Amino acid sequence: MTVSADTKRRFAYATALRGLFMLVAGLYAVIWPTEALTILVLAGGILLAIDGVLGLWSLTFGGGKSGNYWFDVVSNVLSLILGVVILISPLLATIFTVTLMAGLVGIIALVVGIMQIVVITREREHYARIWPVVLSGVSYVLLGLVFLFFPLLSASIGVIFGGVVLIMLSFGLFGWAWRLYQRSKSV
Repeated sequence: MTVSADTKRRFAYATALRGLFMLVAGLYAVIWPTEALTILVLAGGILLAIDGVLGLWSLTFGGGKSGNYWFDVVSNVLSLILGVVILISPLLATIFTVTLMAGLVGIIALVVGIMQIVVITREREHYARIWPVVLSGVSYVLLGLVFLFFPLLSASIGVIFGGVVLIMLSFGLFGWAWRLYQRSKSV
């Protein structure tokens, strides 16, 4: 089945539109990282509320019963409540959610860094140079401490990094859209 030039042109426009949305979101995340973080938490709250409602609907009317009926009811009700709480107070939810996630990342980075340092110092006779691994472990420990002591700053920097990635991906989509558009003209 051949695709018409008109259809190819629509694919090109849709791809360019995706790139534009990605570029705008990336610029927003880079320029206003705290607000972008709040929007991400709000989107999570919306998803939790929708998931809770749909889960309860499925259990009640959709025949989605499992062997753990009451567990499913409680988990869906909690999902709905958490989603509503996040939507009612997005700033408070952002602070708690970001602090919790940054704390988890910080703890994991600390554990990985300490493990690297302990393992390489115990088995140093098997390695020609231990300093690269020790420096890597120290870097993980420092990263973990930054995440633990400065969670909102760490999350904001993460949002900025994500925004830069979105901007780079948008240029890739613009290039793809241009190639699609050029192919539509050659048909």
